[in-house]
Amino acid sequence: MSRASRRKRQAQASPHQRAAPGRPGAPARGGFGLPLLLTLALAGLYFVPRIREAEALAVSFVAAAGVLLAWQGILALRLRRRASGPDGPDGGARTADAGTRPPGVVTSLRPQHYVQAAVQLSVFLYWGYYWGPVYDHAWLLFGQLLFAYAFDMLLAWSRGERYALGFGPFPIIFSTNLFLWFHDDWFALQFLMIAVGFLGKAFVRWEREGRRVHVFNPSAFSLGLFSIALIATDATSITWGEEIATTLTLAPNIYLFLFLAGLVVMYAFSITLVAASAAIVLFGLSALWSAATGVPYFIDSEIPTAVFLGLHLLVTDPSTSPRTPIGKTIFGVLYGGCVFGLYALLGAFGVPTFYDKLLGVPLLNLGVRRIDALVARMGSRARFETAAGWLARPRANLTQMAVWIAFFFTMTALGATDGRHRGDTVPFWEQACAEGRPQACQRLIQIEASYCADASAWACNELGRHYREGAIVEADAELALGYFGRACELRFQPACLNLLEQDGRYRAPPKPLDLRLLLREGGANLMEMPEPELHARACEHGWTFACEGAR
Repeated sequence: MSRASRRKRQAQASPHQRAAPGRPGAPARGGFGLPLLLTLALAGLYFVPRIREAEALAVSFVAAAGVLLAWQGILALRLRRRASGPDGPDGGARTADAGTRPPGVVTSLRPQHYVQAAVQLSVFLYWGYYWGPVYDHAWLLFGQLLFAYAFDMLLAWSRGERYALGFGPFPIIFSTNLFLWFHDDWFALQFLMIAVGFLGKAFVRWEREGRRVHVFNPSAFSLGLFSIALIATDATSITWGEEIATTLTLAPNIYLFLFLAGLVVMYAFSITLVAASAAIVLFGLSALWSAATGVPYFIDSEIPTAVFLGLHLLVTDPSTSPRTPIGKTIFGVLYGGCVFGLYALLGAFGVPTFYDKLLGVPLLNLGVRRIDALVARMGSRARFETAAGWLARPRANLTQMAVWIAFFFTMTALGATDGRHRGDTVPFWEQACAEGRPQACQRLIQIEASYCADASAWACNELGRHYREGAIVEADAELALGYFGRACELRFQPACLNLLEQDGRYRAPPKPLDLRLLLREGGANLMEMPEPELHARACEHGWTFACEGAR
């Protein structure tokens, strides 16, 4: 084979076949010891109380370990039969077919893996400090990592490739779990979702810049497919998806934290143009909508926190996004527009809107080569060539980061990130609904339903009134009685009267306990706030009854 042919073949090899840069002679270590150890560790998690005490969860861990163990047995038998066959070492030269090579491992430490993993872990640690289920999920996260390493290793060996051992599974597992995980009773689907991500990475590949590379961001691929399945089966309730999307704001200054964490990734991998252009498009479209309608596009923010997280740590995978500065900008603009459009589309069909940030990424990954081709065609134009040259100049990423920093703090000054947003106030939505603003009544019902679920008696009574009156929602007497009953159980007297009278529509201002929920502005409940301060805050939110108590 000529030297040129060898170089071409090496360029087309998968990452598992190539040793780490700078370590071309890294030795391959064979044997099933490592995947067996990982599998036994996964099975051993059965004895952790968090897992053992939930029967379905324990079964899912044991089943996942069983699948891995069976796979190792089948692969070992396959290799043994090939080795003892006519083309094996006893009967002639070994063939190059997949599955005939002995298992092997090479070390491959790539910054895009461990830097991203470190940033993602910091989000888990900060968010989990304020929302307990994240820390409660830690053992399950560890189990997924064990499963991912063993699965990816066996997949590489089954394809006749050496396994590149590094931090590769970490960002895939962390990214997946930052956006979606299943309840304990359905956790087997979590392992399946992880497996689908790695299968997509291994088998859905194309030629790009002279190399065979995976098409999709692995976590985005599985998240997108499972999002479609959950929507189609109306099974969102078996996941923590909605809770994940809404509890990030429990962490104080979460936008600032995500912004600072994102700067690390931007500096390390020059993906500033992707994240910044997506954010600018979302902010701009939201501002235009607000100016035209008088109400925010997203309920209580210009860019929801989960979307802000996604444009930093989901869509910015450098391996599956454009390489050129103009291509990155187009990619980010399309992501911002996609999220904006999907939010409206999902809401129109009554589908949870948190899927907006997940569904578009695989489609954008599919469009990367078209974006590259478009940029190449545009490159022949003088003006474009000048702009592209300016964006690609040395230290251009630092300039882009400076622009992004200035834009973020401008958004902050305008109240579009951390802090109070006008969409946080219930009186704002009541007034907007009364004025017939677009989607305002729908948003009011949505907000009150959320507070009622959090045990706000006032919100439950308001919902009961709406469903009894049938003015802003379709009348539903049974549903109205249910909400009145819930509010009465929470000792809200007007609701009890509404239960007694068939046409009762009694109401009253929120009680202090209600205000501690209604005024939290996306953060934690205000259980420790003194009542005078609570009333002052309520007055600022537009609750006129509280203004006298605040004096």
